[in-house]
Amino acid sequence: MKLSHRITHITTGGSDGWEVYIRGRRMAAAGTSVTELTIGEHDVRTDPSILKAMYDAAAGGHTGYAMIPGTDALRDAVAARVSARTGVPTTRDNVLITAGGQAALFAAHHAVCDEGDAALFIDPYYATYPGTIRAIGARAVPVPAAPDTGFQPRAADLAQAAEGATSLLINSPNNPTGAIYSADTMAGIAGVCRDHDLWLISDEVYDTQIWDGAHMSPRALPDMAARTLVVGSLSKSHAMTGSRCGWIVGPEPAIEHMINLSTCTNYGVSGFIQDAGLFALEQGTGLEEQIAEPFRRRRDLALATLARQNLVGYVPPQGAMYLMLDIRATGLSGQAFANALLDEHRIAVMPGESFGDAAAGFVRVAMTVADDRFVAALETLCDFAEKKARA
Repeated sequence: MKLSHRITHITTGGSDGWEVYIRGRRMAAAGTSVTELTIGEHDVRTDPSILKAMYDAAAGGHTGYAMIPGTDALRDAVAARVSARTGVPTTRDNVLITAGGQAALFAAHHAVCDEGDAALFIDPYYATYPGTIRAIGARAVPVPAAPDTGFQPRAADLAQAAEGATSLLINSPNNPTGAIYSADTMAGIAGVCRDHDLWLISDEVYDTQIWDGAHMSPRALPDMAARTLVVGSLSKSHAMTGSRCGWIVGPEPAIEHMINLSTCTNYGVSGFIQDAGLFALEQGTGLEEQIAEPFRRRRDLALATLARQNLVGYVPPQGAMYLMLDIRATGLSGQAFANALLDEHRIAVMPGESFGDAAAGFVRVAMTVADDRFVAALETLCDFAEKKARA
């Protein structure tokens, strides 16, 4: 029997670099000690107070069908958070609760793209972006952002790609690069969207992990609220990756139609999860800062470690929980370097090629193990790079 073109073309075949992650996990499962610096998974799990709120909600009976757009209380809390952080008036009617940020990305592209439409995204990119776009039948079109610009996308490049396109997906603070888009970059993005009548999908799941500079939501820029869909999540801000609780913020008509999509897909998010999410947001910025602090600390440790050598290049991350390291001086691709590092030193990092052509010759390091193990692994990586460069 024939399967649909859409489902069989979510991925394009061939290697995407994820075999390093898979091999590392298999080695660890077999009893080998592996330092895993691959995915953005907090090494400190969900706060016990959030888990208690989740348990109490489930034990109290909130285990049946929940409101599909999200509970009024959680939608109100998200709206209040967005209003306070951006200055843009936001109500529950602008908010749809989703099964994590990934479901929000899927719904947002479904809302604005028809079959065959060109949907733009920035390269380097979070690994699911092109597959998400292809999954709704649109054409995934990358627009490169170069290391020599600090991975800031240029308005001229976006404008060139925008001819005939429907949407643009951005991510700031950025995974995998750690870049935070500057005010000038955001102004350029907004200008291209207005000039070419693009929908802007802004993935802001790392908005609590800011190390240098300030986060700007493009929805707050002039004439952008009506054409912007913002993706948010509790996964990174509150270490709730497995709870799958996220949201989309956007114009009311778009939210209304995405509620229909939610009805036909996952039929809403579990009520006890939403109650725990509400409790998490009610704890305010103190808990968010507590969860972000290990990554701020490790970012500073990483910069101090990298400053003691001069072979591995890097763009200092301004936000998020990752480092992008330039290992081109070794003569190896990111994929070859990552595989060799895993084989020889049992350290697992992600090849830059996993995140697009613009990241070729880089590796991404997640700052997700204890400080001493993290520094030791980073020192080993640098020594390994020196060895390979001399070979």
